[in-house]
Amino acid sequence: MTHVKSWFCLVAGPAIVGGLIASVPTAHAQSTPVTSQKGTQNACSNATLRGSFAFEVDGAFVGGPVPLLLKGVAMTQFDGRGNLTQVDHIVFNGTPPPEDWTPATGWYHLNADCTGESEIDIPGSPFSPVILRLSVGANGTHINTVVSKAGYVVSSTGTKVNQD
Repeated sequence: MTHVKSWFCLVAGPAIVGGLIASVPTAHAQSTPVTSQKGTQNACSNATLRGSFAFEVDGAFVGGPVPLLLKGVAMTQFDGRGNLTQVDHIVFNGTPPPEDWTPATGWYHLNADCTGESEIDIPGSPFSPVILRLSVGANGTHINTVVSKAGYVVSSTGTKVNQD
């Protein structure tokens, strides 16, 4: 049981989305600005993401001796300038994390075509940073992510909390 508990502690933190979380090739989106229904072009930038986003995280860590299914939630705050902070609660194989809400910080970069990348640093985690690819839609109120790091098959979906 101690071996399983140790393994859990090693992998619990880094599987954030924030999660969070696949070593599959990343598709390259066209670099055309997004066109709204009114026909105007809405290019994305770091400023597109500003405010709090609630994420649902789902997937598995497959880089160890046995796959660990995970499910979780995260709350991420984007500052509109490329910096983020977040807390997450990730459950592995039905076992809650040792820390109720795991804090993290990081950065993001959003391209004009509303695709981008992010890194999330989890203090004390040997698997940090979590490397993400993301796409943003619905005028900056919806985010899809996938972990772009070997050993992870994890994705998340985020929705802006306060839609001004």
